[in-house]
Amino acid sequence: MLWATAGVAALGFLITLEIAARRYGLPGPITNQVQEVIFPPKSGFLLYAGMALMMVVLTWRQRFIAAGAAIGIDVAFLLVRWAVDVKVTDGHPFGNGALWVILGYAVIAVTRRTGRERVLLLKGVGLGLLLVAGRKTGDTWLLITSKTRPVVLDQYVATADQALGNPSWLVGRIVTAAGPIGAHVLDYVYIQLAVAAVIVAMYQLRNVAVERRFPGHHLVRTFLVIGLLGPGIYMIFPVVGPIFAYGADGGHWAVANLWPDTPPPINSPHQMPFDEITPRNCIPSLHTAWATAIFIHSRKGPRLLQFAGAFWLIATLGATLGFGYHYGVDLVAGVVFALTIEAALRSLERGWDRSGIHLVTYGATVFAALLVSYRYLPVEMAKHPWVFGPLLILAMTSVAHGYVRTTKLWEPKAAPARQPEPQPELV
Repeated sequence: MLWATAGVAALGFLITLEIAARRYGLPGPITNQVQEVIFPPKSGFLLYAGMALMMVVLTWRQRFIAAGAAIGIDVAFLLVRWAVDVKVTDGHPFGNGALWVILGYAVIAVTRRTGRERVLLLKGVGLGLLLVAGRKTGDTWLLITSKTRPVVLDQYVATADQALGNPSWLVGRIVTAAGPIGAHVLDYVYIQLAVAAVIVAMYQLRNVAVERRFPGHHLVRTFLVIGLLGPGIYMIFPVVGPIFAYGADGGHWAVANLWPDTPPPINSPHQMPFDEITPRNCIPSLHTAWATAIFIHSRKGPRLLQFAGAFWLIATLGATLGFGYHYGVDLVAGVVFALTIEAALRSLERGWDRSGIHLVTYGATVFAALLVSYRYLPVEMAKHPWVFGPLLILAMTSVAHGYVRTTKLWEPKAAPARQPEPQPELV
C-alpha cells in the first residue's frame, strides 16, 4: 500500500509539472522521458544507472541477459541512425536500450509474474524509473524557477558570504590556475553525481535478489527526497550564483564582471532582476546535499567505497565553488539540509522517538535560521566575519555532531558472547 501510494503521488507530481511546463510552451518531464524511447537521451549514463538499480531484484543470469539486451538495442539504434545519417548533436548516442529493458521488465512483471515476485520486480522497475524521472523533474523545476522568479537575491548572499571569506572567488582562482585537466575532472564529478549515488546504492541493495526484499532505508530514498524538496526552497530564496550575478556568464544582467578575480564590495544589498533562462538553483546547494548523502551512506561500505564517497564529496564542493555555481553559504545550507532529511527518513524507518524528533527539529531550525540570516543580516555578517564566519561553521558542525551522536544510539548493539557454563568433570 505504501509503495502504491508513493507511486500515485509521484505520477500526480509529474503530471502537475508537465502541465506547468506546457504553460511556458516547453515539454515537461513525462514528454522528455517518452521521447528518449526513440530519440537520443540527454544522459545515457543515467539510463544505464537506472537499469543497474532495477537489476538488483534480478538473478545474475537475468542481469547478464538484461545487460546484453540493452547493449544490443543500443547497437541497433546506432546502426539505424548511421544508415539514415542522423547526427546526434545533443545528448548521448546510447541509453535507449537501457530504457527499453526497464520498460520491458515492467511488462514482464505485469504479465508474467504474480504475488510477491510481481511486487518485487515492480519495485525494482519503479526504483530505476524514479532515478531517471528525478532528473527530468529537476530540469522542469529549474525551468519554472527561471520563469516565475524575475528577481534574485544574489547580492544578499554574496554579502553574507564575506563572513566565510568569499570561498567561491578563492576556489575559482585555484581551479583556473590548475588548468584544463583539473577542471575536466571536477566537471565529470559534478555531472555524474547520480551515477556515484547508484554505485553506493547498489552496494546497499546487493542482497535484495537473495533476500527478496528491500532494506528499510537506503541512499535512493534520501537522494529522491532531497531532489523533491530542494526546488521548493529555490522558489522561496531565488539565487543564480556568482558566475552569473558577478561574472561574464551573466551578460548585462550581472552586477559587474568580478568573479573570480575581484571580491564584491560590502554595500547595502538589493534585489536584482535577472533573465528568464538562468535557473535560480543555489539555496540550498543540492549537489552538496546529494554528495553529503553519498558520503554518509558510503561510511558502512568497504574501505574503497568509503574513499570514493569522501572523494566525491570533496570534489563536488570544489566544483560547486570553483565553477562559480554556488556561494560558500549555499554549501553550509546544503549540508544542514541533507543531514536533516537523512535524520527524518531514518526516524521514519525506525519509528519516531524523542531523539529523532529533537534532531530533525534542531536541523530544520538551524536551516531556517541560516536562510533568515542570509536575507536580513548580510551586512552585519560581512562587517564582522570573525564572529559570523565561525558561527556559520559552528551551526553546521553542531547539526553534524548531533546526527552522528544520535544515529550511533540507534545502531543495534551486538549481544555479548555467551560464556559456556562450567561442566562437572568425570573423576
